[in-house]
Amino acid sequence: MADTLGYLAGRWQVERTVYDLSQDRCGTFRGTADFTHEEPGVELRHVERGEFTWGGKTRPASREHLFEPAGGGAAFVRFADGRPFHSLDLRDGRYVADHPCAEDVYRGEFSVLATDSWRVVWTVRGPAKDLRLETLHHRI
Repeated sequence: MADTLGYLAGRWQVERTVYDLSQDRCGTFRGTADFTHEEPGVELRHVERGEFTWGGKTRPASREHLFEPAGGGAAFVRFADGRPFHSLDLRDGRYVADHPCAEDVYRGEFSVLATDSWRVVWTVRGPAKDLRLETLHHRI
């Protein structure tokens, strides 16, 4: 694929499993992710909405990110408030990104599975966290 932002643009069904490895617990998120251009060719706004089930309780959940062009078909991801998150380059179909957060380290492994599906696995390790988040995206 030639362009990370071009690939991501559109609406995706999201299925995520969250594993808390330190407590041997697991939860799920199901919903949608919209990647929309606020201005054509400038950036994508990622808005994810759905329901998160943890400990037998289901609640609404959402999050937002900004995906900016980073040159050559790559992208840079920011949190909704503008703070930097990580780079992203899906042109080869796979990418690994690290994000330090206080004493924790987030490692994302991104894989393009097909023209209409991709996967990301985040591993979070630190003094207070031992998590694995596995997310599948299918184009709607």
